Amino acid sequence: MKIISLFSVVRGYNIPVIVLAQYLAAIFILSDEKRALDVILDFNLFIIVLASSLTIASGYIINSFYDSSKDLINMPNKTMLDRLVSQKTKLQVYFGLNFFVFLIATLVSWRAVFFFSVYIFLIWLYSHKIKKYPIIGNVTAALLAILPFFAILLYYQKINEILQNLNNDKYYVIFAHASFLFLLILIREMIKDLENIKGDLVQNYRTIPVILGENFSKKIITLLVICTVVPVYILIEVYDVGYMDIYFYLSFIVLLFFLIKLWNSDSRENYLLLHNVLKFIIVAGVFSIVLIKPSVILHSREVLDI
Repeated sequence: MKIISLFSVVRGYNIPVIVLAQYLAAIFILSDEKRALDVILDFNLFIIVLASSLTIASGYIINSFYDSSKDLINMPNKTMLDRLVSQKTKLQVYFGLNFFVFLIATLVSWRAVFFFSVYIFLIWLYSHKIKKYPIIGNVTAALLAILPFFAILLYYQKINEILQNLNNDKYYVIFAHASFLFLLILIREMIKDLENIKGDLVQNYRTIPVILGENFSKKIITLLVICTVVPVYILIEVYDVGYMDIYFYLSFIVLLFFLIKLWNSDSRENYLLLHNVLKFIIVAGVFSIVLIKPSVILHSREVLDI
């Protein structure tokens, strides 16, 4: 049971999705001059993906450590399962994972060591302090969620190369994808605040619903959904994303129904449903990356042409 509990704490069901997303982004967006098989067999990329997964897992652990009291109110069943693993054990696993990440990052480069050291620190700072504050907590959570993809970008393109080639269409496409994902995750974080308002009130978390009310939070979420039109328009009308435009059209339709449901929601169950809808859109987006250039899978020697 303790293994199942630890699996719940690190949200092991999310890790494979993150791994898949990083590899698909590397194959179909970032490594446009390499065969898919070469990308999959790249040892350094494997280390970066592994380090990212372990860092995220340790992040869930430290987040669970600090939020145990709040989660007991908001998610009593899950929290009781998580509590089968003691706080001491959680910390031991947390430090063990982070130390292992540091060791394997040295196999890639000092830049990888620096990146993951900063990433680990930021996750701790967010879990310990930042998440208790409105807006900045939500934005930080969304940024931390997309940082693993930045690690892949830095692996394929050094910072100086990126700065020298900012007019390259590839970077605009990457930025548009990242912006859409960032907005979806930010909306999800806002929904989580509505979902967890009871526990946040008890534990004195200064989230937007707690300070300004649920209606104001819904207005911000509505504005964020409207903002998704910009990256979606860029990706569909300005740049070629292959058949992935189907995903963006469908996502936009789902988001419209999402808004209707949002303004008719007033309970944790309703907000949990909306949370799961956003999670579905994000996961569907991961699998839809292959639609950018399906022939990459069918013909391993064909390179991505954005």
